[in-house]
Amino acid sequence: MSHSASLKQDQLLIITAAKELAKRRTSGTTGDLLAEALRPHHFEQAFAIQQAVAKVFMDTANNPIAGWKCLLPTADKTVVAPIYQHDVYHQTPDCPLYPSTKGLARVEPELAFEIGVDLPPRTTPYTEAEIDAAIGKTHLALELIKSRYHTPSEATHFDALADGLVNQGLWLGPTLNTTDDIDLNHFNLTIKLEGGDIQQKEAIHPNGFPKAGLYWLVNFLSTQGIGLAKGQYVITGSYAGVLDLPLQQIYQFEYGKLGQFEVRFVAK
Repeated sequence: MSHSASLKQDQLLIITAAKELAKRRTSGTTGDLLAEALRPHHFEQAFAIQQAVAKVFMDTANNPIAGWKCLLPTADKTVVAPIYQHDVYHQTPDCPLYPSTKGLARVEPELAFEIGVDLPPRTTPYTEAEIDAAIGKTHLALELIKSRYHTPSEATHFDALADGLVNQGLWLGPTLNTTDDIDLNHFNLTIKLEGGDIQQKEAIHPNGFPKAGLYWLVNFLSTQGIGLAKGQYVITGSYAGVLDLPLQQIYQFEYGKLGQFEVRFVAK
């Protein structure tokens, strides 16, 4: 097979994988791991499938990328995935999502940085000061979690990366109460069920500093020819892992001194 024919074949496999994952995401369904020929085996393949999913959504549903999830990369994992406009909810009383196999809402407490100024791709890296200056509001937020695989524990990191790293959306809460003496690295998280149980957790950012992943993301995307646009959001890691919560209940989330909100999870 010639080099050009091989490239065409690779591109066809990427598009085929992307269409299947996009279909599952749209319908809220799960399936087996992709056929072996379609599964990614390194970062470049996984990222290419992920970005092909984004193109499917843009071309077929006018559903652009509205944000990103990320963490600082490690030696064996790069965490970066898009969040789509139709799956972002702005402080709605009810948060629609696809429930887990146990019929629960799966969410992660996060902070969402709103981009206030375009950060287009460029040849020189952005400085932390430039990125800080481009941040608009910061919101209390919940990442909405769901894999598109029946058995996500059997998926490799590259399988999960191609599928958007179990993201199914983002619920944006109120703007952060920010003062110079408030620590964004950790806080006491309280989750109150209306008229019922109270959960308390020590919330600690996995990178120790919530902007760390944002600084990395801006420059990583820039090297891929991708910019961040005004009005997009970036989440950089869960403060308390995944929470499994019953549907149709009103919860009050309190992020220590950062703020609080109420929300009810409902099935799509």
